[in-house]
Amino acid sequence: MFKSIRWKFIAIYFLLVFIAMIILGVFIMQQFESYHLNTVKDNIDLRANSFMQTLREIDWVNNKQEVQENINYYEEMGMEFFVIEKDKNFSIIASTNAHYLNQNAADILETDLIIKAFAGEVAEKDISPSEAINKTSKNLVYPLYDDDSRIIGALYVRRTLDDIYETLDASIGILIRATFLALFITVILGYLIAKSITGPINDVTIKAEKMAGGDFNQVVEVKSDDEIGQMASMFNYLTAQLNSLMLEMSSEKQKMDTIIKYMADGLVAATARGTIIHANPRALEMLRIKEGSFNHKNFNKLFSNFKEPLTIDLIKGSSKNWSGTQILHMEEGVTIRANYAPYKNDKGKYEGIIVLLQDVTELEKLENMRKEFVANVSHELKTPLTTIKSYTETLLEGALDSRELLLRFLEVIDNEADRMTRLVRDLLQLSNLDFQQAKWNKKPIIINKIIDKAVLKLDVSAQNKQQRIYVEMDENAGTIYADEDKLEQVILNIISNSIKYTPEGGEITIQADKTGEYVDIRIKDNGMGIPEGDLPRIFERFYRVDKARSRELGGTGLGLSIAKEIIDAHEGEIKISSHEGEGTEVILYLPLFKEKAV
Repeated sequence: MFKSIRWKFIAIYFLLVFIAMIILGVFIMQQFESYHLNTVKDNIDLRANSFMQTLREIDWVNNKQEVQENINYYEEMGMEFFVIEKDKNFSIIASTNAHYLNQNAADILETDLIIKAFAGEVAEKDISPSEAINKTSKNLVYPLYDDDSRIIGALYVRRTLDDIYETLDASIGILIRATFLALFITVILGYLIAKSITGPINDVTIKAEKMAGGDFNQVVEVKSDDEIGQMASMFNYLTAQLNSLMLEMSSEKQKMDTIIKYMADGLVAATARGTIIHANPRALEMLRIKEGSFNHKNFNKLFSNFKEPLTIDLIKGSSKNWSGTQILHMEEGVTIRANYAPYKNDKGKYEGIIVLLQDVTELEKLENMRKEFVANVSHELKTPLTTIKSYTETLLEGALDSRELLLRFLEVIDNEADRMTRLVRDLLQLSNLDFQQAKWNKKPIIINKIIDKAVLKLDVSAQNKQQRIYVEMDENAGTIYADEDKLEQVILNIISNSIKYTPEGGEITIQADKTGEYVDIRIKDNGMGIPEGDLPRIFERFYRVDKARSRELGGTGLGLSIAKEIIDAHEGEIKISSHEGEGTEVILYLPLFKEKAV
């Protein structure tokens, strides 16, 4: 914190005011105490002299009763008067406190003061609190003379100082509070004053830092005519001159940089030795390199993440003119086409390489998907066509004579034709979803009704396998805005899969609950489950976990792909969790219907 000059200013102001307040406080308290003690002493002197004048007018040695009557007057003034006779016992012959009459004054009062009085001195002593006495008091003693100026006694006056010190303590408290208030105000004012000084300095520092980063359009506000204002004016002049110079130097360069920066393809330029001269943001993005960590890497190191690294030596050795094309594959599955060519100097000598990078990952992925899709469709159609062809040839070769065999063959042909029909229908539906040509008949639908209809349609299939379907739904699981037929198709597909891949006697549980602004439908079985390695690909088209069994059960491998497309079109989400041998759970999240305010 104290590295900032602002806080140093505040600390200095704080210490100055704090020290000043301490010194002032100590001085005031000392003067205040001295003033009050002197006032008490003067008051005692006045009262004592008045009383001694009274004693001179009477024969106080022989009229002790009269002395006592006169001394009682001073009791109301908060003072204690003691008249001590000069004898061997220092007897108290009169006192404002009758309890002390005829007692030895040395046992009650300060002996040293009494002795000084009998020696002819007017003595004074302040008594501080101790274990025996818990009060402060001022004690004064005066010698008493007879007509022959002989000392025949002493007047001892005592007054408590508790009220004075209580006032002093209260004054100290007031002074402490005033000190804290003054320090608080000092911090605030110090902060404002320091800010007025350090603000322009910070402004210049920030603007200078931005200039160091390449932004020369910086102007500092000049708020005064002093040294700080002059510094700001000079900074503005320097900025203007530098900015003008840089604009002249970089005008053409910026045009070229803008073109290269916003290219759709990546561009890397390097010297013949492999030192990177330039790499545009698109190139760094393709090469998975952050701009902050680039720091002009070597060409060979820049392309070291590929399975077949592109190096300077490889480019130089590929052809005489240092030009060509190479496909680069990264470990993350990224494919980049690198087209490279040299650039020359004025003498026609090769000075370096320019590489144009094109990300062809999606194109390659689409090409692979197209090939795989064609292969899968061909395979799916080839199997039933082969079966139909073989059974038809068998019938033509003479199996028509056996009615039983004829019916069995025709049933197989019919099943295979249905299988091709389902496949073509699913492909058409996926095509319509892909090209957004599907017709949606969306309307508010109660989710309970869709689930009940789907369970009713598949109840017979479950009973044939002696399976039980448990439906656990809220009375009103919610209303959604959806295409009823399409959504029912999804639920039928998932429940049908559960029935297919759950052995006889198994259980299927269907739940529907509201979760915030969504309704989640959970369909869980205790069937064969899905291996963990197959879960990431479960929504791919034609992907089957158990291909042989899937075809045996009549699956096309497109059901879950269609289901995902439909759920996505309803702004929902479908998730599958499964453990091999323990069953599968499919969860559908669909947004609840919200009526728009009219």
